[in-house]
Amino acid sequence: MLTFQDIQHAAERLRGQVLETPCVESRTLSQIVGAQVFLKFENLQFTASFKERGACNKLSQLTPQERERGVVAMSAGNHAQGVAYHAQRLGLRAVIVMPRFTPGVKVERTRGFGAEVVLHGDTLEEARQHAYQLAEQQGLTFVHPYDDEAVAAGQGTLVLEMLAAQPDLDALVVSVGGGGLLAGMATAARAIKPNLEIIGVQTARFPAMVNAIKGTHHAQGASTIAEGIAVGQPGKMTQEVIGRLVDDLLLVDEGDIEQAVLMLLEIEKTLVEGAGAAGLAALVRHPERFRGKKVGLVLSGGNIDPLLLAAIIERGMVRSGRLARIMVSARDVPGVLARITALVAEAGANIEEVHHQRAFTVLAAQNVEIELVLQTRGKAHIQQVLDLLRAAQMEAELR
Repeated sequence: MLTFQDIQHAAERLRGQVLETPCVESRTLSQIVGAQVFLKFENLQFTASFKERGACNKLSQLTPQERERGVVAMSAGNHAQGVAYHAQRLGLRAVIVMPRFTPGVKVERTRGFGAEVVLHGDTLEEARQHAYQLAEQQGLTFVHPYDDEAVAAGQGTLVLEMLAAQPDLDALVVSVGGGGLLAGMATAARAIKPNLEIIGVQTARFPAMVNAIKGTHHAQGASTIAEGIAVGQPGKMTQEVIGRLVDDLLLVDEGDIEQAVLMLLEIEKTLVEGAGAAGLAALVRHPERFRGKKVGLVLSGGNIDPLLLAAIIERGMVRSGRLARIMVSARDVPGVLARITALVAEAGANIEEVHHQRAFTVLAAQNVEIELVLQTRGKAHIQQVLDLLRAAQMEAELR
């Protein structure tokens, strides 16, 4: 059974082995969501994730015989890098099983920490079963990503640091996948500050822990930008702890998470992956739930694919009105395109793309349809552009 003493001992083992990351207030985010928001920057760990804590605590407790044989883990992300890095530091053999679809950059980074990477299976479950087989065949110690007391105890050390830095916190809002982070943090928080409100957050596309704890039957999706918490089956140990100690579990949508990633990038100038932004997404989605409270959030990781980040930024610009697609219909005469672009420039917008075509339209043959992608200052500015084009006897609408 996971205890507060386990977490205290873990903190002693981790001292000097992992970074004690800052926990500071974001005044701007506090103003936006109506609560006092304190951020724990776990994305600043060497492998850019809190997963180092649990991995280091687990590996530090291996017997001499276990150390000699080595460890095996299954992960396509942060757990793999945490285990590989600390195994390398401690001089242990580490075998990491990853699904075949794992992006090459994650594979190479894990290998860069000295781990033996085995690509096996098309799903996480197939990779997990293969890892169990390797553990049995080679006598390796399996390091579970969340359903392990030593791993959860390592993650729980976060609370010791957060409450030491900000003892007046009213609530902790923590992302949940398999539940190792939330179980460890809840165990520590209940011992130090019993009345602290503890809330878990899952993406609506992977609501396994919510379903398990609340008895709901939310459907599970196939993918999410918060892949770090895309867990289909919660841990047995973690589920018991969370059901006993956590006050509530909330669901957030993909759009909420995208918005939170972008807010942290723009406002805090910090790069956070989808799973790491889930806590802020909950504050954005449910502001009335936290209004006026001092809330601690864990930015649990910063490993995000650059192409995914680019897509999130672009989609966020569309939502905020800083990127707009408009359709303009006008008489097809010489100089009409130049006139349209001049009007857009007069309105102070910048043209990013132009698609000018005559064939694929239901307009009269003498007319032309021109699609523009514009960089604008916001939704009010988009309306100014449309008004100017319409005043010039052109049909213009936002698409």
